[in-house]
Amino acid sequence: MSNTSITYLVGACASVFGLAAFCAFVVVPAITAYRRPLERVAVVILSLYVLAALVGLGVLVGALIVVEWPRLF
Repeated sequence: MSNTSITYLVGACASVFGLAAFCAFVVVPAITAYRRPLERVAVVILSLYVLAALVGLGVLVGALIVVEWPRLF
């Protein structure tokens, strides 16, 4: 197994486990807090908005680390 394959495997596992943790710790409690279907749909949409913000922040911090790594170390 090459180094590239290992990197892709680790990235895929981290993504799957991160998404599962987000669903288990954010989406499921939010859905169970409301009774009406429209409120549940709204909370799922807002949870997806939060997920997109967290992913965007992660990409931004990762890009900043990649760009600034040679200057810092």
